[in-house]
Amino acid sequence: MTADKAKVTRMLKTARGQMDGILKMIDDNRYCIDISNQIMACQAILSRVNKEVLHAHLANCVLSGNGEQSKEKLDEIAKILDQLL
Repeated sequence: MTADKAKVTRMLKTARGQMDGILKMIDDNRYCIDISNQIMACQAILSRVNKEVLHAHLANCVLSGNGEQSKEKLDEIAKILDQLL
């Protein structure tokens, strides 16, 4: 992986902490809208992590490929974009 590992790790640990908080909110029978807001906040962090990883992939893996390897890398990115959109 070519993304900033420290940044990605920090963000994922934050998301994990939020998930633990969400589970506690459910155990505590908290208000549904509050739980939903926390779920969306966690999803936003995961989206930012994914964006970081994909940007690094484009900048390092795709650009460094040549010929058939470049085509393969572009196809991989296209599949990911299809899933995201």
